[in-house]
Amino acid sequence: MQLSIIQFTPIFGDIDKNIEQLTKLIEKVDEANLIVLPELASTGYKFKDRDEAMTLSERANDSRFLSFLSGVASRKSCYIVAGFNEREGEKLYNSSALIGSGGIVGVYRKLHLFWDEKKIFEPGNLGLPIFDTEIGKIGMLICFDWMFPEAWRTLALKGASVIAHPSNLVLPYCQSVTPSYSLINRIFIATANRLGTEQELTFTGNSIITNPIGEVIAHGSTDKTEIITAIFNPLLALNKKITPENDAFTDRRADVYGDLRV
Repeated sequence: MQLSIIQFTPIFGDIDKNIEQLTKLIEKVDEANLIVLPELASTGYKFKDRDEAMTLSERANDSRFLSFLSGVASRKSCYIVAGFNEREGEKLYNSSALIGSGGIVGVYRKLHLFWDEKKIFEPGNLGLPIFDTEIGKIGMLICFDWMFPEAWRTLALKGASVIAHPSNLVLPYCQSVTPSYSLINRIFIATANRLGTEQELTFTGNSIITNPIGEVIAHGSTDKTEIITAIFNPLLALNKKITPENDAFTDRRADVYGDLRV
């Protein structure tokens, strides 16, 4: 699999300009099987209130942003994961979509809302789905979901080989712990962070791709628009062995500390 993260600065409130930006950037991506974009890549992040967020939201099945990505995925025969501001009725969700050549494969809604997001979005209500594709089983998390190891573990136990993690990170912690989540779950993780400043928030870039032995196999800068790419075999995530006698999953003592429902 060739996986590429597009690290860029969304223009706040202008979906058309962000489509224009991404049109140019995606054309620089050669032969990727999976492209991962940041959280809320369609609109930018720092809404002043819920009314502004509602104005800038789109329904998943009637979204010009996702329709644009569907056209790209069809033309390039790839999958794309992107964060977007999703409206369902009168509710808003901080969501990500997995797009394939035939359109939307699935949607994930952020479970763990960060800071003022709690005043704007509903907590996710679609659980932690994984999507079985010809390039492997793909799960999605969004930004502050990183803080909760149960989310990573649940997706791994469900069989995810790659977790796409669209993000708008402002705290300095996530990129340092993501390799550990890859290691303990024996999975690939692609954390696609954004750049720039909106109001009082400055986003930290440093997008990373990590592998099942906890290595950073591709890393972005703190301040440059760029494409971060890694090539790897997703089947390596099926091997949960740490030593010939130790398995990261079958050695778990769920009889002592409980088990996650999967």
